[in-house]
Amino acid sequence: MLPVARAEARIDGWPIEIEGFTDDPLYRETWPLLDGSGDWGAVAAGEAALISEQTARRFGLSRGDALVLPAPSGDWAVAVGGIYSDYGNPRGQARVALSVLQDRWPSSPVDSLEVVAEPGAAPRIMADLRAEFGGALGPMLEQEAIKRLSLTIFERTFAVTAALNVLTLSVAGAALLASLAALAEQRLPQLAPVWALGASRRRLAALEIGKTLALAALTAVLAIPLGIALAWLLVAVINVEAFGWRLPLHVFPLQWAGLFALALLAALLAGAGPALRLARTRPARLAQVFSSER
Repeated sequence: MLPVARAEARIDGWPIEIEGFTDDPLYRETWPLLDGSGDWGAVAAGEAALISEQTARRFGLSRGDALVLPAPSGDWAVAVGGIYSDYGNPRGQARVALSVLQDRWPSSPVDSLEVVAEPGAAPRIMADLRAEFGGALGPMLEQEAIKRLSLTIFERTFAVTAALNVLTLSVAGAALLASLAALAEQRLPQLAPVWALGASRRRLAALEIGKTLALAALTAVLAIPLGIALAWLLVAVINVEAFGWRLPLHVFPLQWAGLFALALLAALLAGAGPALRLARTRPARLAQVFSSER
């Protein structure tokens, strides 16, 4: 069992939660830090603290800097031993050794216990505790269950995103089809002279398909870097300014290749109809273009 205690403080009017925890190898193995491995030994000895990304960004701190925490016995300047991500928390947070927190905030008793159990044993332990203590026991949360639920929600979110991607490509393909169909008649005066010079209607249709694919490829080549730049702007600038924390940005070249192929496929399907119509255009219709010239 790993006891945890908490205290509340304010730095320049900004609320910050100070959490005292019991050092355990599990934290070092599973707690990801933004600035590397972190100085866990100094934190366990009460010489340093782990702080959230919001706290680090708000006060411009990095590993090795000093953070002044207002304690009842006086301000405590503690070194920053590491910085961790804390998504969604509107307040700052600092994690220190439990013994240090109890010394400097004596009115903050242990308010929760973290129980380290073997994989799969948590439900049985929770059931035994409820049977033993009943209503006198506070709420219990199984971390693995929370992780599973979170991953399920994320998977559903990604499924919705995939569906929206298909819908977006479908709408774009329909718009491209409508545009090409509307331009088909306007293109006849430009294509008729090429036909008159000896190009077959099938050749003209192939050229139109090639032009459509080339434009789609050029659009994809320009759009993918623009999308990456927009994503970086959202996670590295806007999100940081709005919430004080930054999401990691990962790139997936295979998905870019798939998106590029889908863009070409959508352009091919959209351009096939007008191109087929051009290939079946009667020669008289093409010749009529010259008789209509002024």
